[in-house]
Amino acid sequence: MSETEKTVEAEENPHAKVVLQAANAMMKASLKLVPPAVLVCVVVFTILKGQPGLLGSAIGGVLAVGSALATLGLMRFSAGLDPMFVMVIALGGYVLKLILLFGALTLLRGVDAVHPMALGVTMIVAILVAAAVEFAAFRKTKIPTIIPASR
Repeated sequence: MSETEKTVEAEENPHAKVVLQAANAMMKASLKLVPPAVLVCVVVFTILKGQPGLLGSAIGGVLAVGSALATLGLMRFSAGLDPMFVMVIALGGYVLKLILLFGALTLLRGVDAVHPMALGVTMIVAILVAAAVEFAAFRKTKIPTIIPASR
């Protein structure tokens, strides 16, 4: 779907417009802060553990950033759908990401060239930073809400 088609769809569907607006804000915030956090982890673990720390931290960073970007990609993909289907896609995407991440970690278990603590800590840092900046970006985005009248 081209950017023009997404724009037309967003104008026709107010829900899509809001979701795309939130996804854009979250993407910008994530790309500003998550890569530097991963870079700090890579440098620290390279200094502490050498090449295994570098590889473990780099792989953990790539997996975590890929996971965060996949979430935002799913938001953009499902923006024009019914809100119920958006939730189904979000939960399904979450389960699929967990399976893929556990699969990747299982394949890397026992590989001596990869330091497991560097991989794990970098993934945790990247995922927590991504979640925090996405939350902050979502809160700053002006999204219309319906507030029921009090009785």
